[in-house]
Amino acid sequence: MAGEKQEAPWPVGSMHFSVTIGDHGEIAFQKVTGLKMTYQIVEYRAGNSIDFSNVKMPLAQTFSDVYLTKGMFKDDKVLMTYMQSVKLNAIKRETVTIKLLDEEHSPIFTWTLKNAFPKEIAFGEMDAMKGSFAIEQIVLTHEGLSLE
Repeated sequence: MAGEKQEAPWPVGSMHFSVTIGDHGEIAFQKVTGLKMTYQIVEYRAGNSIDFSNVKMPLAQTFSDVYLTKGMFKDDKVLMTYMQSVKLNAIKRETVTIKLLDEEHSPIFTWTLKNAFPKEIAFGEMDAMKGSFAIEQIVLTHEGLSLE
């Protein structure tokens, strides 16, 4: 029946989550994208190898920027203030936690961004022909991603 707690084998829904940015606390976002980790790869082939293919080896990890999107509210300037706090190599790096929540608001998965700081802020388009809401998006860059 609708609204009841679902049991396995159903996949976890992605619409109920929370985001906490260091000292700025929990901020309600509409959308989170960019939770991605990749390994740089180096290819090598020894001169005496009998195989006619390269060996691929992992190097350093790289992490994608994380995009956080939310609606704009009157007198809510937390993201712009956060962005303006960036100074040449003097930014306070924050721990950012993103929690995917269940029906009881308990975390199912928790992603943690290490040493995150804002890289970009963007504001949605304004169009008198559309009845949409004003949105803002902040892009965070970071030095590590872990999943609990």
